[in-house]
Amino acid sequence: MTTPRRARPARPGTVQPASADGRVSAPVEDYLKAIYDLAGREGTASTNEVAARLGVAPASVTGMIRRLSEQGLLEYERYRGVRLSEPGRLVALRTIRRHRIIESYLTEQLGYPWDRVHDEAERLEHAASDELVERMAVALGNPTSDPHGAPIPTADGRVDERRHKTLADLEVGTLARMVRVSDKNPGLLRYLAEIDLTPGVEVQVLARAPFEGPLTLRIGDAEPVVGQGLAEQVLVEAVPEPPDCA
Repeated sequence: MTTPRRARPARPGTVQPASADGRVSAPVEDYLKAIYDLAGREGTASTNEVAARLGVAPASVTGMIRRLSEQGLLEYERYRGVRLSEPGRLVALRTIRRHRIIESYLTEQLGYPWDRVHDEAERLEHAASDELVERMAVALGNPTSDPHGAPIPTADGRVDERRHKTLADLEVGTLARMVRVSDKNPGLLRYLAEIDLTPGVEVQVLARAPFEGPLTLRIGDAEPVVGQGLAEQVLVEAVPEPPDCA
């Protein structure tokens, strides 16, 4: 009986063919997800931006972009940058969906704090099957956003891509609702939890110090003071004023 040969491990930066279930390799998923985050819906991402996001050399990024373009997953224009093709966008959104559902499951079902789920989801998003992720989604009641407020793409590639103002954009006196914050800074997430500024919570700007000074907020009965840098990372939406009953 002939012993089956084991596949050789991929060299860093190489593209592996899709698996039997249509999934591409983990490095390809990471590249496409990074480009989606950097470029947005209509923009482009530069080689240096992708390299910085992934922590790899620009030369490696150039080679990978060339190969992904040949596979029809990217559209590259010299000196202008790279954007996802529609097939590439669908792969990126499928990876993002897995990541955000896993974060939600870890938080809601396993009790992980929201500042610890990102790294776990980064590892699990490539290993979990689509069937497992969909079972997680059903167990959670098919959530539309993750613990940090980021929208969860649907299984067919639709996602809420509305833009939001930041807390730093608000005028003094404005009442808003916290919508979203990045999941990549555990220290920031821990601090936001300490001051009870989490998705869905209402917040009002009471005062703003001059020359990009700190903001005084009202969150419930508390009045924390936060820096401009933090305020720029917190996305919010306006809370409609109650109708005039006069």
